[in-house]
Amino acid sequence: MRVLAKALVVLLLLAGCSAPGHRGGPVVLRFQSLAWQRESVAATRELVRQWNATHPDVRVEYVQGSWDSVHDQLLTAFEGGEAPDVVHDASDDLADFAYGGYLADLGALLPPRLRSDIPRGSWDTVTFGRGVYGVPFLQEPRVLIANSDRLRAAKVRRPTPGHPWSWPEFRQAAKRLGGPGGYGVAWPLKEPVSATLNLSLSAGGRLFHRGADGKVTVRFTDGDAVVPRTVHDQIATDRSVPASTLGSGGSDTLPGFFGGRYAMVPLGFSYRQQIVQQAPEGFRWEVLPAPAGADGLTQGVSPQTLSVSADCPHKKEAVAFIDFLLRPPHMVRLALGDWMLPTGTRALRDPALHTDRYGWATGTALAAHLRPAPAQSVRGYPEWKDKVATPAFQEYYSGSIGLRQLRERLERDGNLVLARYQR
Repeated sequence: MRVLAKALVVLLLLAGCSAPGHRGGPVVLRFQSLAWQRESVAATRELVRQWNATHPDVRVEYVQGSWDSVHDQLLTAFEGGEAPDVVHDASDDLADFAYGGYLADLGALLPPRLRSDIPRGSWDTVTFGRGVYGVPFLQEPRVLIANSDRLRAAKVRRPTPGHPWSWPEFRQAAKRLGGPGGYGVAWPLKEPVSATLNLSLSAGGRLFHRGADGKVTVRFTDGDAVVPRTVHDQIATDRSVPASTLGSGGSDTLPGFFGGRYAMVPLGFSYRQQIVQQAPEGFRWEVLPAPAGADGLTQGVSPQTLSVSADCPHKKEAVAFIDFLLRPPHMVRLALGDWMLPTGTRALRDPALHTDRYGWATGTALAAHLRPAPAQSVRGYPEWKDKVATPAFQEYYSGSIGLRQLRERLERDGNLVLARYQR
């Protein structure tokens, strides 16, 4: 019996969810967090400490993960039976894990408070088929970070959430903000797919279309062309965007932004933290809403999520911990630590998120316009993005191919990839 008991403990540990402690000890849950900014890590660790201090029967172990390798790391862990119990990820990474049976359906386990506090649109980002496979809790709109002095000197109208630029106005503003030795905008498009697809929702672009049979196909419409054509023409025709930033990440553009080489940079909302830390003394900057199209300020987001491993035998305890972590005051702490927006409606009302300082009020005003990213529930999206969309957009933005060829690549090659996931 002793040998069998030891074997059972080993199996449970390998399954990724720790067994209760010896002789009736506490349940132990492993929580892998992807928090990386100093304030965010500190806030998350403190909340785990508070949970452990008030829940002696369920102890949570903090495990540090990394956004750089999370998909492959989790896939390996799931297949090897070593996944963490509570999984921190992004909603656009969940589809294959959910359909593959690696994540628990939380639908029947979610407390009413948590379910009602987060809007339906956010829940749609973690709903696959009839199951709910995560809790969305942080979201990040894309905004324009602008040099205030350059805006004033060029005498361009400052857009607001109530009166944003249209995409043609944005293009004209970028031309006026340029000049000898400088550019109006720097587009950091090392990872072009997410930025292009999510901003395209403002112009009515959807790209992925689900038929009556439930299968998804790629269809590149006029609405899908607005954003990529704008970027392409800013580079090739207006010369208001340097081609050199196309292979850059967001952080790579900040030295040039601080040095006056670029007047504006489209970035995720959380980049404000780096700007506060790195901007030279006296540098004046502000947050502007991204341009609006036929569908206004609508843009796609892939919220950060918390999920539970399907192999975990303590799912109720894991969901209870998630509920604790995402209480409105706690969600505000996590949002402030990551310089992002909470999904919860009560948390979004917190005065700390409505101050003009660092553009918090502008970002919070965009929350009502955030929608699930177009690829949210598409099986095979990671492969489509890596093998088809990324090289196609990179070649289009660099001028190697035209819009017709971009459409053909996304549709023809893209549908061949997606078909393999939908048989």
